[in-house]
Amino acid sequence: MQVLVRDNNVEQALRVLKKRLQREGVFREMKLRKYYEKPSEARVRQKAEAVRRSRKTARKQAIREGLIAEPKRQLRPGARPPSAARASL
Repeated sequence: MQVLVRDNNVEQALRVLKKRLQREGVFREMKLRKYYEKPSEARVRQKAEAVRRSRKTARKQAIREGLIAEPKRQLRPGARPPSAARASL
């Protein structure tokens, strides 16, 4: 994987690299390979992940269809409310 460093800004390049590695799932795979996982444990984990994914997609579908309300987003401390952010543009 290659990341370009612009204007000697190494910190920004590291942030971009970490984000790309996170998106690719490299950190998760490193964590899983750190110790041996029995095949039965791997099946249980994969099944739990599949259930989590299916529930998430079902929840998103229900929100799109209007069956359940969309959860309210929590603001970070010090962040401007969405209405103030749009007003400054």
